[in-house]
Amino acid sequence: MTRILAIVLTALIPIAALPQETAKPEVLAVVQPADDSELNEFLWTNRVIVVFADSPADPRYVEQLDLLNRELAALGERDVLILTDTDPKSLSPIRTQLRPRGFSMVLIGKDGGVKLRKPRPWSVREISRSIDKFSDRQKEVEDRRIGR
Repeated sequence: MTRILAIVLTALIPIAALPQETAKPEVLAVVQPADDSELNEFLWTNRVIVVFADSPADPRYVEQLDLLNRELAALGERDVLILTDTDPKSLSPIRTQLRPRGFSMVLIGKDGGVKLRKPRPWSVREISRSIDKFSDRQKEVEDRRIGR
């Protein structure tokens, strides 16, 4: 009996010593007001979607946030942060920099450049397809595929 126990334990100990693969927790996109944020705060860490409107009651603004909120996980996989600005009188730093007129959805790359401007709501699928064409996103996917 002790011989069998010794054989079983010697077989199991190396398996227990193997590094355990831990699932990377899925990071969800975050929706927050733009307030006093500046785009350079997110350089090389996040892509930013800025949703502008002249009022939080703007139907296009409501639709855009609904579309984004439905698929936050897909945006989180692409390191997307969502900023909202519905007060044109506040002249927030981001509003001053991007100068929207009425409703506008603006996609900013990790390099801080404006990648996309849309005067109407866009689905997460359309946004994701645009992001997936960026060279830095393609590199991220390749790095994850080979385990870097």
